[in-house]
Amino acid sequence: MKITWYGHSAFRVETGDARIMIDPFLTDNPSWNGGWEEPGEGITHLLLTHGHSDHIGDAADILKKTGAMLVSNMEVCNYLAGQGVDSANTNPGNTGGTVECGEFTVTFTQAHHSSSFGDNIYLGNPNGLVLHFPNDKTLYHMGDTDIFGDMALVNELHEPKIGLVPIGDRFTMGGAVAALACRRYFAFETVVPCHYGTFPIIDQNADLFVKGMDGGKSEVRVPKIGEPFEL
Repeated sequence: MKITWYGHSAFRVETGDARIMIDPFLTDNPSWNGGWEEPGEGITHLLLTHGHSDHIGDAADILKKTGAMLVSNMEVCNYLAGQGVDSANTNPGNTGGTVECGEFTVTFTQAHHSSSFGDNIYLGNPNGLVLHFPNDKTLYHMGDTDIFGDMALVNELHEPKIGLVPIGDRFTMGGAVAALACRRYFAFETVVPCHYGTFPIIDQNADLFVKGMDGGKSEVRVPKIGEPFEL
């Protein structure tokens, strides 16, 4: 599996024939100055955890260019269809549900956050996303969330080995709490912190998370923005 982090919560995941973009906040992302064209090239699937603009980002443009499958909740799928995305390429779900995506499946988990766009356009409940691959490790993108006790059930049901974890505080759990969540509820082989350093009002580095994970069994991978790494 090859993963590239583009800052904030935007990731590209490549495994088998799947080319997956998650939360493509690219054009207006202060941490990434490269636009959406290169990260979005050849995308087969585009996944959105919720409807905030710093997660939907360039989704409409990427979907129109690539014809990729959109996977998100019903409200987000309908909203983007209203922005010109082909509704035939949408694959909606909701909390607790699992959808088939050809090369893999996606299960929607709860996330403690909110979800709207622009002038308070309601876009359903926020979600985390668990990606199950037949020939690769299970990946859990937590979305934007606080810690919650039912993370233990997410681990029991799905046993994710790779965690993409928000740590920036203010709008999500901070680094120390995120580390507690990972160590108490999961047996990740690798954790990748995200949702930090993008804006001045959230934490600017991953130091608290790295410190909180010190001595644990999980590898903490703090990638450089735009540089792919293999797992």
